[in-house]
Amino acid sequence: MNTIIIGTGYVGLTTGIVLAYLGHEVTCVDKNPAIIESLKAGIPTIHEPGLKELLDEAKDKLRFSDTIPPLRGEGVVLIAVGTPTKDNGDADLRYVDAAAKEVAACIRADAKLVVVNKSTVPIGSARHVEGIIKRSLAQREVEATVWVASNPEFLAEGKAVHDSLYPDRVVIGASEPEAVNLLRELYAPLLEQTFSAPLQTPRPENYSLPSLITSSPTSAELSKYAANAFLATKISFINEFAGLAEHVGADITQVARAIGLDSRIGSKFLHAGIGWGGSCFGKDTQAIITTAGRYDYPMKIVDATIKVNRQQRLHVIERLQQQLKVLRGTTIGLLGLAFKGNTDDLRDAPALTLIAELHERGAVVRVHDPIAMDKAKEQYPELPVEYCEDPECLAIGCDALVIVTDWQDYKHLPLAEMKARMRGDLLLDARNLLSPVDVAEQGFAYVGVGR
Repeated sequence: MNTIIIGTGYVGLTTGIVLAYLGHEVTCVDKNPAIIESLKAGIPTIHEPGLKELLDEAKDKLRFSDTIPPLRGEGVVLIAVGTPTKDNGDADLRYVDAAAKEVAACIRADAKLVVVNKSTVPIGSARHVEGIIKRSLAQREVEATVWVASNPEFLAEGKAVHDSLYPDRVVIGASEPEAVNLLRELYAPLLEQTFSAPLQTPRPENYSLPSLITSSPTSAELSKYAANAFLATKISFINEFAGLAEHVGADITQVARAIGLDSRIGSKFLHAGIGWGGSCFGKDTQAIITTAGRYDYPMKIVDATIKVNRQQRLHVIERLQQQLKVLRGTTIGLLGLAFKGNTDDLRDAPALTLIAELHERGAVVRVHDPIAMDKAKEQYPELPVEYCEDPECLAIGCDALVIVTDWQDYKHLPLAEMKARMRGDLLLDARNLLSPVDVAEQGFAYVGVGR
């Protein structure tokens, strides 16, 4: 099926490459010429495990362009542009609006298209985009059949390829059965798992076929916000209990295991630590609170989730200060810059909060990240840190080390060598990534979260 993807961020690029791998003819569109040139050269512009290999395998079905081609015949257009947060907390639809207008201008007579909101968009956006397109077609006096649907993504950065190939469910919000049928055809290889699994992203053992959920566009739009708010709440919930565990002498990792084995709760996202970051949870929880506010409906649980998460980052600073007493004049080494492992995404990264707080309190900050340092230098050229090429270099002269990002590399740190190069002996594990016993055996004073 002819498919156009507008936007080549984490959602758009991953979705486009996966659909091409499944056999569809895909054109990925982005306004940035540098991004298009990089993709044409076979170089992904985001860091995602397995994405480069899949791009190589699907290249014959992929095209990259900075303009939308003429839209003729039958096909699907997926809008996957950014929806940043406005000052009032709402999602900014300027890029969605611009994409919808450009799509409308490219539609030719007798086209039969489904235009899909793939971006996370406010409630009512499917109707909004439909209005933009229909008004444009009427002004141009073009006769075409265009349906607008909501098809939210449920990808986790760092495993976006895996989640695209092996989804739990596919949600299609559309008012017309014809739109549902076209999108069902688009996703048939995923729903039926008829494709050969790529070597670098194998099909999970005992994987069950995903469910296809059809709903109204409004229900589909709300399901995305509800999913992200719930996942963010699980993280804030376990972090709040981690604080209590520190007071009463419990180990939150044991508590999380005990409750996570309850099938009604589940173990995912019950990992105490520095809290959530990234482009989705903060933006989407704030957006849904803003939306609810327009109906004078308070979202008290979601609001508390945000507050607990903000406090969790500062709690790491407080733990450092408890141990070191005075932060001014100390040297602190941060292991990790990206908001989570397996990505170079720095949006709302907890490390940035720690850097700002430590700098404000007079500490010297040294940082290491296996992937995200180049992006940090580019996006934050005045970040008050010293960059280190490896963890051993990072440790030199440090009074304390803090594990900020849950990179798998950090599970296997050369602790003895690092300890020998430090001035102090504190290791604050803000991800509960390491064994306290193993760390203590190397001469460190170990501090975890809720342990």
